[in-house]
Amino acid sequence: MSQYRPTSQLEDLVPNLAADDLGGPRYLVLARQLARAIRDGHLPPGTVLPAQRPLAEALGISRVTLQKALQILEGEQLLESRQGSGTFVSDRLQQPMTALTSFSDDMRNRGRRPTSRWLDFAFGQATPEEALTLALSPSAEVFRLRRLRLADEEPMAIEFACLPAESVHDPGKIGDSLYAYLERRGRKPVRALEYLRAQNLEAPEAAILGVAEGSAALFIRRISYLPSGKPIEFTRSYYRGDRYDFVAQMTVPSTQPAVGKR
Repeated sequence: MSQYRPTSQLEDLVPNLAADDLGGPRYLVLARQLARAIRDGHLPPGTVLPAQRPLAEALGISRVTLQKALQILEGEQLLESRQGSGTFVSDRLQQPMTALTSFSDDMRNRGRRPTSRWLDFAFGQATPEEALTLALSPSAEVFRLRRLRLADEEPMAIEFACLPAESVHDPGKIGDSLYAYLERRGRKPVRALEYLRAQNLEAPEAAILGVAEGSAALFIRRISYLPSGKPIEFTRSYYRGDRYDFVAQMTVPSTQPAVGKR
């Protein structure tokens, strides 16, 4: 349900546009302060902002300045405008691609309640792709688990995980978090490689996620590794394109010349 944010509370979150340490045009300062309030949880997902005229007056800025700030935040997908309803804090989930974390941890860090529904699981002989990816012999046994991942009971993703059978002795103890289970067994991965591509959902996956066939999704192929470098997990996932964003932070590589030995 949408939450109305009174103008007075927004004034408390943006008390002084001139106090921003980074400076710059007022619309950039306002955009930074609102973005900080959203990311810190002071403006939760679904919050509806006041109408632009009273909000601009309360903040002591022009409507043009306010509109420029809101456009920046919409471009960053932190806000979304809904015709006839106003401007809302986006309820899309953003996943940073800078650390290896579990879905459960990601959702808890965002104040959401993660759960899983097991769709099927089984032990079986590795396929050629699984054996190659997990560095197993062609006759090795693997454990396969397909789950629906939810946040606050809303379907978010379908995950199909494959692990060496020796890593899973008691599937009934996995619960909602595979990584928590692996950590208890001393087999939690420490790094991973992920490959992402856009894909339209076919009917079976769309039905599980509760969206229309052909809806946009992110297909992710992930290989996770133990500290020894041995692969421990091979996962293929479909994340809803309308509810999930993956965010990568990039920096310009140093151009300083290497210092040679004398």
